[in-house]
Amino acid sequence: YLYPDEQDLDKTRRVNLDRNLWDKLKKLAKHPEHGTLDEVQVFDYIYGVLYCPAYRETYAEFLKADFPRIPWPTTPDEFWDISAKGAELRKLHLMEPASIGATPYPFTGEGDNEVGKPRFDDGKIWVNDTQYFADAPLVSWDFYIGGYQPAQKWLKDRKGRALSFEDVKHYQRILKILSETDRIMKKVRVS
Repeated sequence: YLYPDEQDLDKTRRVNLDRNLWDKLKKLAKHPEHGTLDEVQVFDYIYGVLYCPAYRETYAEFLKADFPRIPWPTTPDEFWDISAKGAELRKLHLMEPASIGATPYPFTGEGDNEVGKPRFDDGKIWVNDTQYFADAPLVSWDFYIGGYQPAQKWLKDRKGRALSFEDVKHYQRILKILSETDRIMKKVRVS
């Protein structure tokens, strides 16, 4: 959005999309059930495209050096499908509780909750020699965002520190978000 400055007479926020591109996309995405798109659905479409594995693979080098090129949807159904998946991803990544749901990775074992050398072994993310997150998905542990693995980095950044109750809950949410991100990404198809 574009927000007004103090000297602007018009105090309303405005959509920050090129008018010609906005009009073209509205025509391409007009759907008998969904109607006409809004700016949030456009954002979600772009977010969904950027998480499409085929898109990321095809444009990997280009994405490192330039702004991403977002393809036009080939059909209204494609737009609305990708936008819906992008909305799911956006809500997960914003850590909206309703989107995350239950986090079935209990923190188990006796100890002081201090992070030692984290490791993954047989469905368990060991925080130290006696405590671990049970039933953890390997995909969450191995998941990359950019050049790092957030499930591993989060724990390594806390080495030597005792995890609080809130830290444990937060980490469980991270594991769920990464697992769900992988699940949704596998469904995103861009033509």
